[in-house]
Amino acid sequence: MLLLLAVTAGCSSSAATGQPAGGGTSWVKVTVAVRSLPDVGTVLVTGKGYALYMFEPDQRRSVTCTGVCAGTWPPLMLPSGASLAAGPGVKAALLGSDPAPGGGRVVTYGGWPLYTYTGDVDPGQATGQAIDLNGGEWYVLRPSGTPLEPGP
Repeated sequence: MLLLLAVTAGCSSSAATGQPAGGGTSWVKVTVAVRSLPDVGTVLVTGKGYALYMFEPDQRRSVTCTGVCAGTWPPLMLPSGASLAAGPGVKAALLGSDPAPGGGRVVTYGGWPLYTYTGDVDPGQATGQAIDLNGGEWYVLRPSGTPLEPGP
């Protein structure tokens, strides 16, 4: 399955604000869905097919990956005025957002803030799976909201 993480805007929106011309409600949506990736199976991904990760130190509470860490593991941001939508295979009840330490909001799933990994240079990769980097372990998330932790 292909995950659709789409950020789309109506054709009459202002590029600077993402708002429709003349004000009003934004047409921007961030959609999270699922895709089957080699070696990890069915996981959350962006609309372009990049794996989404959780960071153990976040402990399902808040973003702890900031500064240099966020340069390697960019958080999935929810633009101001945008709405969240669950793509195929995603449980809408698990989608949410939390404040980002630097401003704005980060998309969450099952309470976990979501991140991409700069080491995933092509869609369909999950090279950050089970890496201990920037102060903790990183794992892709299953559609159930459970991290894919390595077996014994």
